[in-house]
Amino acid sequence: MLKIGIYGASGYTGQELLKILVRHPEADVVVLTSRKFKGLPVSDIYPAFKDLTDQKYIDASPEDVASLCDVIFLAVPHGEAMEVAPYFLEKGKKIIDLSADYRLRDVKVYEKWYKKHTSSNLIQRAVYGLPELYRNDITEANLIANPGCYPTGVILALAPVLKEKYIDISSVIVDSKSGVSGAGRELSIGSLFCEANEGFKAYKICTHRHTPEIEQELSLLAGCNVTVSFVPHLIPVSRGILSTIYATLQRDISVSDLVGLYKKFYRNDIFVRIYDEGTYPNISCVRGSNYCDIGFALDDKTGRVIIIAAIDNLMKGAAGQAVQNMNLMSGFPEDMGLNLVSLFP
Repeated sequence: MLKIGIYGASGYTGQELLKILVRHPEADVVVLTSRKFKGLPVSDIYPAFKDLTDQKYIDASPEDVASLCDVIFLAVPHGEAMEVAPYFLEKGKKIIDLSADYRLRDVKVYEKWYKKHTSSNLIQRAVYGLPELYRNDITEANLIANPGCYPTGVILALAPVLKEKYIDISSVIVDSKSGVSGAGRELSIGSLFCEANEGFKAYKICTHRHTPEIEQELSLLAGCNVTVSFVPHLIPVSRGILSTIYATLQRDISVSDLVGLYKKFYRNDIFVRIYDEGTYPNISCVRGSNYCDIGFALDDKTGRVIIIAAIDNLMKGAAGQAVQNMNLMSGFPEDMGLNLVSLFP
């Protein structure tokens, strides 16, 4: 059984990881770190864990964590993972980083959008943790850069039509809507109830830090540089992301052909579900699960394809995908601990 540490375990992503791992048959969570809540039982902060775990948060050093764990999830803010990952790797630990510190392969791009990188020598060693595209590499890796929530849905939605060159790569528009948990658990005005409830707003228009991550992976799929217009929105729900993507077709294709193309592309991917013609994803159908649901429409007037993808930002967009990566790295069935049906209604 794997000894697991969650380094930075008190936020929404950390508790979502714990929620999955306390039920995982091959995981034993032995370390949960938090400076803010050190010494407090997890169930005091998240009462949902009452009688499920007696773990307490500790403010442990990297040395202490490494001495106890086989696999370490880094659920810390951007810029903090890069400070501890080198030590964990030196000690032979498997690392799954849920921050952006190792997602961008060009350190100059990272530093433009985030901050100065202090362990950039590890970037080329990290594997981008999107199993549907990098499964074989993930199984051999010891450092995983877990994808961002917006990029996960967008990349999965566009991968087949980019690989098969069905769309004009200069025409891609991504319109995404996210639940409030995507902003994290720290207090911020924008995520207060009175600010978000009954509201619907765009934010960080053309300046969101997930943009270079999306463009990096789409460019690799297309074999040339891809730029997108990406506009995220905040909607008054707790969790879920719906991305509606528009692109101009450069080859004729029907919706039924698209369905066939996608089902073939993702035929070995248990967490990608392709909708039949005339049906479309809804975040309520993925809430609390590790699925990415994808549907299609064609606009004959404009010659555009419309691709709709839904994920749970805390699951396939973060913790669920991280555990999916852990399973692959450890030789476990990919869906172990993740056979969760959506929480509907």
